[in-house]
Amino acid sequence: MNAPKTIPFNQVRPVGREYQYMQEAVDLHHLSSGGRFAGQCEEWLERRLGTPRAILTHTCTHALELACLAIDLKPGDEVIMPSFAFVTAATAIALRGAVPVFVDISPDSLTLHPDTVARAITDRTKAVIVIHYAGYGAWVDGLREVCDRNGIHLIEDAAQAIDSSYLGRPLGTFGHLATLSFHETKNLIAGEGGALLINDAALIDRIEIMAEKGTDRAQFLQGRVEKYVWQDLGSSVRMGELPAAYLFAQFEEADHVFGYRRELWRRYHAGLTPMANEKGLSLPRHIPDSSGNAHLFYVLTRDRAHRDRLLSHLADHGVQSVFHYVPLHSSPAGQKFGRAHGPLTVTDQVADTLLRLPLYHSLSFDDVARVVEAVAAFEPPERDAP
Repeated sequence: MNAPKTIPFNQVRPVGREYQYMQEAVDLHHLSSGGRFAGQCEEWLERRLGTPRAILTHTCTHALELACLAIDLKPGDEVIMPSFAFVTAATAIALRGAVPVFVDISPDSLTLHPDTVARAITDRTKAVIVIHYAGYGAWVDGLREVCDRNGIHLIEDAAQAIDSSYLGRPLGTFGHLATLSFHETKNLIAGEGGALLINDAALIDRIEIMAEKGTDRAQFLQGRVEKYVWQDLGSSVRMGELPAAYLFAQFEEADHVFGYRRELWRRYHAGLTPMANEKGLSLPRHIPDSSGNAHLFYVLTRDRAHRDRLLSHLADHGVQSVFHYVPLHSSPAGQKFGRAHGPLTVTDQVADTLLRLPLYHSLSFDDVARVVEAVAAFEPPERDAP
């Protein structure tokens, strides 16, 4: 008997007119940045999210680096951020000579709480970077209030959170700046790609210069200056036309993609809820007034041994599942370039117990049922005696 096909953790497939638009980009003989498709993508983001300016970047990493450059981070400055995070936000801080200050996350949201952030602020604090984990936001209005009260910037790392909202308002529009990711593991993809959302209009002109290698080329193309010259620090961060063409086709199908992913998420939740206690699992949770985009579906186990046993069991049943971040405060670079503020108990526990299940646009409802059946067949380890 043939073994069932493996359900991969992620799978990349086009959803619309990706090939057609990429061919059009080639036929237009413009493959560098600043082309038609990049412009259409930026306009789509501005219209969809209500942000004053969106700039497409090669990656979300570039967007984070541009944000840190734009707020004039300098050696000795500090930026508060969660330790339960991908490395790129911390690297963007450290590249400016500033210090990432790692604080614990809330068990209700797996991201920052305003009270925790407020206790970590010092006279060196220049900004806060909040990461909207799993496509859900948390108390971002409170975080903005804390930042405004202390005269510091709020940057939203909304890499996982396009089309998510809090209090009915799109995530990515609360901070002075925000970043998005269009990596192939995200809801809408360009292979590699990102965007910087500029919500503080006073920063737009300077960031336009920084995004054009430090020159006023954008103003030159708009006829606002006679020639463009080196004006400021900057880098080559803007997305080229081939990935922008692919991305615009994804944007055209965004409502379908988001709707389908939310249905996959709902089926996971409905299928796993009746057995969660029996299997020793906790399902995703989020605070009221936060609406997610079904970026990922995770479960939390009792401890690391439990998580590792479930991971191996799912692999034996043809399901590829993965854990997530190694806490930054415990990493070699995190200890070299950053510092921890207070205990990070929740961070360490979540890092040891979180497991992500497959969720992507070409996943079928039958695939979700197979994953749920595999979890149902799992025998959790016995609890240690008290």
